[in-house]
Amino acid sequence: MRRALLVNGLPASGKTTLGLEIAAALALPFLSRDTVKEQLFDVFGTPDRETNRSWGKASLEIVWSVIRDFPEEVDVIVEAWFGMPPHDDVVAGLERARIDTVAELWCFASGDVLAARYTERVSKRHPGHPDASYARELALLPPRVAAMGLGPVLSVDTSDLARVNVAELAGWVAKELQLLRPSIREPQSG
Repeated sequence: MRRALLVNGLPASGKTTLGLEIAAALALPFLSRDTVKEQLFDVFGTPDRETNRSWGKASLEIVWSVIRDFPEEVDVIVEAWFGMPPHDDVVAGLERARIDTVAELWCFASGDVLAARYTERVSKRHPGHPDASYARELALLPPRVAAMGLGPVLSVDTSDLARVNVAELAGWVAKELQLLRPSIREPQSG
């Protein structure tokens, strides 16, 4: 069995940014649902919204299956918006991936911050993702969402990502997951 950090939060909450920095600090593999989903866009084209959601679910299932085939001693970081409860599909995926210990980094910001970030990044992201009109819907979601709580949770206000101390986050992850790492590397900026 293995351990995993689940980096969770709404779109544009800084999950990928923080997840990649923590992965570098702890020398852990980083798997993102969007990495898989964007390959589906490239192969099959840009889907309608409902198909996009289905591909998101399928992409996370692929991530769990890939992890299952890693050597048992390989711990991982998985980044995704894991959605609203119930989280039975996540629990089943963790079991299939042979992950028995999890910690969760819950990334959050105000609806206004998320909407502004989402709008700003639309032109820089894969065109298969929802367009800028999704920002209005996204702005309303923060009061309705929360961490999954499948293990210890560290909630991080990502309103100002530059002020988030990644070394502290990595230290928390290493402690909660009991990772045997000789040291935590400071992330490289730029």
